[in-house]
Amino acid sequence: MVLYNNELWQKPSAAASPVQGIFAFGYTTSDSNLSNKVSTEGVIASDTSGVGTARNALAACSYGDDKGIFAFGSGLTNIKNLISDSGVVASDGTGVGTSRQYLAAAGYDEDKGIFAYGTTGSVSALSNLVSNSGVVATDTSGVGTARSTLAACGYGGDKAIFAYGSTNVSNLVNSSGVVASDTSGVGTSRAYLVACSYGTDKGIFVYGYAGGSNVSMSNLVNSSGVIASDTTGVGSARRVAACTAYGVGKGVVGYGHTSGAVSLSNLISDSGVVATDTTGVGTARYGLAACTFG
Repeated sequence: MVLYNNELWQKPSAAASPVQGIFAFGYTTSDSNLSNKVSTEGVIASDTSGVGTARNALAACSYGDDKGIFAFGSGLTNIKNLISDSGVVASDGTGVGTSRQYLAAAGYDEDKGIFAYGTTGSVSALSNLVSNSGVVATDTSGVGTARSTLAACGYGGDKAIFAYGSTNVSNLVNSSGVVASDTSGVGTSRAYLVACSYGTDKGIFVYGYAGGSNVSMSNLVNSSGVIASDTTGVGSARRVAACTAYGVGKGVVGYGHTSGAVSLSNLISDSGVVATDTTGVGTARYGLAACTFG
């Protein structure tokens, strides 16, 4: 702070830069390697093909401030595909920890990421940190209740949270990538849901599968990592969609499964409000993943 005209004045912090998003991979009538970029205004582009090994049930997160990574997936693979700061998907990289699927991932510490949980044939509590250069570390075990079909997102600017799945618990991740013990009772228990950050320091979990049906509920996460009670009626009920932030403080859910693969999307405002459905956003598919870049 400085004294200016006899008043204390503090230089305002730099405004956050808008980011883009990318949806990739998933299942149509077979595993796909399609991708679709999301502009800083939330517009989903037409399909781009040929982005590494076709698969579904993978996860994705950002790293290095402006890049992304997709890893693991169906067939119990441990391959990864890096996303450049212009949204170009790289060829496969191998050897990224124990092969598994139906895991989740999120960014933390502003430029790093973490993949955690999933199934190797049985549910796991494994995690793998991602460096700010996109290197996936070896497995860390014993990070809360083993489970799969969960979701994860960032909160608080530099932290992450994993929640729901085959067990109704959540686990916070601190700015050093350490996963905390379980917290229980975080809204309606459900699987195959998605999550992303919004409002620059908050998160949202949305959609999923509970009680034998797809659901259209959401749960907001505040800047301290506390999950709010259910909000219902947030677009078409569906499962195994994908979700990413875009712009500044906004998010978008895309694709998923209703009675079959769909190409719906729903924008999320910077106050966590989920908009009504938009249709026709590329090839219908489910079991894909999404992250930010740029």
